[in-house]
Amino acid sequence: MTGTSVKGINFFSFFLLLFVFCTGSAFAQNPARLDWWYTLERGKIMFRQGDYGNALLTFEDARRLRRAMYERMERNLIDLLSIREVRRMGDSLDVVERFIQDRRYADAADALEELYYRIPRDRFNNSASAALAALGTLKDYPEAEYWIGETYLVEGELKLAQNQFQKALALRQLFDNPGLATELLYKIAAICRTRQEYNEMERILQSILTGDTLWSSGGSGEAPRNPQAGRTPSQAESSSTISFTRQAMTRTLENNGIERFLMLYRYANTETVEAHKQLGFYYYVSGRHSRAEEHLMFAFLVQNTIIIDEVIRHTYGFAFETLEKLAVEINRYPLLLEYVEKSGYYKTAYYLGASLYGNGKTAAAMDIWNFLAAQNQAGEWQARARGQLRSPHVERALEMP
Repeated sequence: MTGTSVKGINFFSFFLLLFVFCTGSAFAQNPARLDWWYTLERGKIMFRQGDYGNALLTFEDARRLRRAMYERMERNLIDLLSIREVRRMGDSLDVVERFIQDRRYADAADALEELYYRIPRDRFNNSASAALAALGTLKDYPEAEYWIGETYLVEGELKLAQNQFQKALALRQLFDNPGLATELLYKIAAICRTRQEYNEMERILQSILTGDTLWSSGGSGEAPRNPQAGRTPSQAESSSTISFTRQAMTRTLENNGIERFLMLYRYANTETVEAHKQLGFYYYVSGRHSRAEEHLMFAFLVQNTIIIDEVIRHTYGFAFETLEKLAVEINRYPLLLEYVEKSGYYKTAYYLGASLYGNGKTAAAMDIWNFLAAQNQAGEWQARARGQLRSPHVERALEMP
């Protein structure tokens, strides 16, 4: 290990010890928990420094340490509940806790303290057996499984990485960060795309969209209306209203063009925008232009909502009028230029136009291509839009763009 690596880890160790001392956190109360948490953090440092071999071993150590700690606590609680006197008391958690306190069974007390730190006590309905069962579920360490998967991924072991991500996803109820589940789904979908397992990729991306209340036909949600355009339907409105709203959005885009569409609608679901985008590309390549259009419509709407909201934050009173005027605003702010590049904004616009054209909506497609053709910063997508304006056609792509 290099001197820089040692210095970085020593600094991290000092910071961690200072954190524990100053906060009096649950880590200080339970040093065993510090062992596996600290080991995982050390593995992350190694990973970020490119020391993937040692990082993998360290992540596996963190997983082992957590399992060992919870197995020990589980045994301690089982031993306590197996005492004849305790068995005669029944399943009342209140009674068991009083017995532990009166007889000073420190190991069993530590086990329950750790359990309550992870899972609120009231979820066990005063059942000692339910508490024991819950303690057993905490042996797994999904964050360690995730980082093991990340290490396999960076080393090109795609199938091993996919298996690890799926293993972590199966433990989603233990995630400290709820957003990690969606991140894992995107990572698995990306691996499926690389391995050309497109049916599985499609299934996973569609599963992400179940969290999109406007898109999902089974849920309820809020139609993303521009406040200047009129009433916004309430959260309580039914899925039939959502379906109607999506149909209205599609009709507006097809019949009135992209700018009228963006005047009327706003939607900022950033968690699902990438799923819409990837599905749109996939459906376009596979010739399902109507499905591609709808997904890319959502993706482009979210991208523009984010951009417009950021412009409004800097320019009081700004109101969207045309894509050309919005592009002028984009060019004023480095943050928006970076977002446009990273989000594939112009690529999304191009394929939205292409899907509209493939779906027989030529005028709406031309509107978008005319916008792109005037944007020098659009690069490849400017050139391709100009080509489409000269000779419109449905592209015959052999693989996903």
